[in-house]
Amino acid sequence: MEHVLKQKWIILSMISFIISLILWLPNFIYEYGYGYWLWTFLIGPIGIVLGYIGRSKLAVVLNILITFSFFIFMFIGFLWESIY
Repeated sequence: MEHVLKQKWIILSMISFIISLILWLPNFIYEYGYGYWLWTFLIGPIGIVLGYIGRSKLAVVLNILITFSFFIFMFIGFLWESIY
């Protein structure tokens, strides 16, 4: 029973990661700054907690990356602009 419950937490955590990833897609597809990505600041930490409850290191790391993805993309964008 505990294993099934643990799997549910992991699945919910991965769903939150996928939803956060989908929220970034309009910015890349339409090359316009839609504000949907702001939801990653809410959904990402929820996914981190769910991954922690499910004891999945992968789910926690992926949700941490998606939570801080704005800062990662800003860094990459500024680095790209400074090189080229």
